Amino acid sequence: MVRRTKEDAQVTRNRILDTAVEVFNHKGVAHTSLNDIAKEAGVTRGAIYWHFENKVAMFDAMIERLICPLLINAEDREARIAADPLQFIEDASREFLGKMLSDANFRKVFEILWHKCEYVGEMANIRDSHLEEGENHIDILQRAFTLAQERGQIRLGLTPHQATIGLISLLDGMLFNWTRNPQMFPLETYAMPILDSWLQGLSAQTPAK
Repeated sequence: MVRRTKEDAQVTRNRILDTAVEVFNHKGVAHTSLNDIAKEAGVTRGAIYWHFENKVAMFDAMIERLICPLLINAEDREARIAADPLQFIEDASREFLGKMLSDANFRKVFEILWHKCEYVGEMANIRDSHLEEGENHIDILQRAFTLAQERGQIRLGLTPHQATIGLISLLDGMLFNWTRNPQMFPLETYAMPILDSWLQGLSAQTPAK
């Protein structure tokens, strides 16, 4: 009975979070109340507060459900970096782009993060945690780029940190613009060729001009 109750509670929590994604995406975070989400989810306000202290806690939980390729099991990640750092960078980038294309919930959360949330007032702390997570991503990629350069996989024209910022700017810039206006370009046919071209230009096998 206790196990069943816990399972039911988890189902309810996931339903609330799924609904939050839809309502935030439709109305924007600032214009969404917990009552709006409770109504759409078919639960009471009491059920909302049982799982989440406030809207900020709910928003944070919504983000935590994202599975970023760079945040896979640390041991597995480090083994992949050690085995072939440049291949890890390519695989992680492709996995991220693939999730944006194939996982609607993943894509909608990024649409909310980039276009439908103002990081002021009660949401300011969320911005700080995002910056911290972003620094973690930078550290992982920079470590991979450093090892790739040490092994002669990439040219010496850029420092590992510059290469990291370049890749993040490429991916985030492309996806930011596409989520803002999907009619700008077809991501499914543009994303991988753009990524491949950028990585090829960085490769030690490509003669520097």
